[in-house]
Amino acid sequence: MKLSKKEIQFSNHMMYYTHIETGSNAICFMFSGSDYNYDKPLFYYATMAMLQNNIDIIHVHYAYGNDLLKKPLIEITEIMMEDIRPVISDVLKNNQYTETIFLGKSLGTIPIANNIMKNEESLTSKMILLTPLLKFDAIFDSILNSQHQGLLVIGDKDHHYNSIQISQLMKTNFKLDVVPNANHSLDVDTFDANHSIAALSKIIEKLQETICCK
Repeated sequence: MKLSKKEIQFSNHMMYYTHIETGSNAICFMFSGSDYNYDKPLFYYATMAMLQNNIDIIHVHYAYGNDLLKKPLIEITEIMMEDIRPVISDVLKNNQYTETIFLGKSLGTIPIANNIMKNEESLTSKMILLTPLLKFDAIFDSILNSQHQGLLVIGDKDHHYNSIQISQLMKTNFKLDVVPNANHSLDVDTFDANHSIAALSKIIEKLQETICCK
């Protein structure tokens, strides 16, 4: 396994990413939440699961102010894609990957659902959406109308959870995992450590099933 920290300069702007290589022909691009980065449990164990399945990983290191989510969704998407697109291009240009997976948590699901899932070059990619921001109509509609295979995980105490929307999303190709009593961080009852760990274990099992299924 090889771990490299890389940087790209474009438009007087520098972007950083971490590339974990196993020699695989598959790559998973990971996009963090605004306050939920790659050393948090979901990303830590998702990364471990990818490595266990010999899938290379990209952690994209972006940082935005608290005002980002106050902007219109299209503007948020454009701002994030300006940072993400050069990383994806750099990785795919300099490596011979034949399979791509996109995994995002919360904020990180915006560029996936509102841009990447709509691109022809990503039609065969698997999408893993952890606590997607379903209150944005465009995010919900994109997932609902998608033909992608993937996994969607959300807690029923998440402020973006809507049982009617979830019922509609069950008709898609996404596997849905609704975690009982879990909030936007997918913590159960906020401070219930045992049930939160059990929920995390089940989420990683679902993730394993998704990435192993061809």
